[in-house]
Amino acid sequence: MSVLSRLERAAELALVWAGEVGDHVIGMGISADQRWLAAASISGPVKVFAIDTGSCRHRLSGHPPGTLSLAWHPRLPLLASSGQDGKIRLWDGQEGQELGAFPGGAGWVERAVWHGSGKWLASAAGRRVRMWGHEPAGGLSLWYESPEHASTVADLGWCPSSRKPLLASAAYGQMRFWQPDQTEAVRRFEWKGAVLKLVWSPDGRFVTTGEQDATIHFWIARTGRDLQMWGYAQKVRELAWDSASRYLATGGGWRVTVWDCGGKGPAGSRPIELDVHAEPVSALAFHPRRPLLASGCGAGVIGLWSVGRRQLLGKALLPAGISQLCWSADGGLLAVGTEAGSVAVFRNLDRERSEV
Repeated sequence: MSVLSRLERAAELALVWAGEVGDHVIGMGISADQRWLAAASISGPVKVFAIDTGSCRHRLSGHPPGTLSLAWHPRLPLLASSGQDGKIRLWDGQEGQELGAFPGGAGWVERAVWHGSGKWLASAAGRRVRMWGHEPAGGLSLWYESPEHASTVADLGWCPSSRKPLLASAAYGQMRFWQPDQTEAVRRFEWKGAVLKLVWSPDGRFVTTGEQDATIHFWIARTGRDLQMWGYAQKVRELAWDSASRYLATGGGWRVTVWDCGGKGPAGSRPIELDVHAEPVSALAFHPRRPLLASGCGAGVIGLWSVGRRQLLGKALLPAGISQLCWSADGGLLAVGTEAGSVAVFRNLDRERSEV
């Protein structure tokens, strides 16, 4: 059954095109120049689509037997991917050429993430983090490998606002912070718990984690103070901050739970609850400029929310569970990937409206 045959009209979303990658979409991203959409299938191959027409420009081999992450360079049509072959691979996303394969340091490389400047790439494999410098010719040079963490590194994230590049890495019971000119961690936070997801607030005030034990942590990055939120129905893998660092949207159940972190922060406050999904929330993505939130669930429902007004602007239904959501840099397009390998791109009809 095609995507189009089961698509419900969304009040603020217009379908531009739909396509297929052939398997569960495990990673997705839109290039900085907003010309290309890359979608990685869990079995390995990566497809690059023209964002305006949906034509498949390239089919990259990816990482057999499985790709685990992909990330566009923040300024260039350069794609980094990682996977179960123990490699980090760089691709020319425009020409479809592989530029190099680099050893991740373990049997599989869970994550590869670019710093906002594009000068640095960090990767996580097993219990170690590797820091890479991006070379002008398009390759990577290894700067250093971290000492071992207490367990497998679950996630990585660069601080968006730090003057010096600052990377957070999370493993069971510990978060460490790294800088490219330091071979040892510059800071560390410790607690008892298993991290599944790590996300910084855009202003760098908070670094937040979703946990195996159905909680979330707000770490105040400057002081290390830890705020913990309970009451989720299941483990929390879905986290998204709005561009103003006011709202944190979280999954962990059938409702989208949004914490208002303005003023003194979320401690002691009641969260906003957004309810449209028939199955647990599986993906979240905030608009890059406004508190406009896209949410998806295992039943294929996509919700578009005005968080400030606590209002559902529209919804769409795809024929399989939602696995990925991402916005274009200008907020004009929303890309969706599904567990069955479908890809769809919607135009955001709400983009010119003011947000209350």
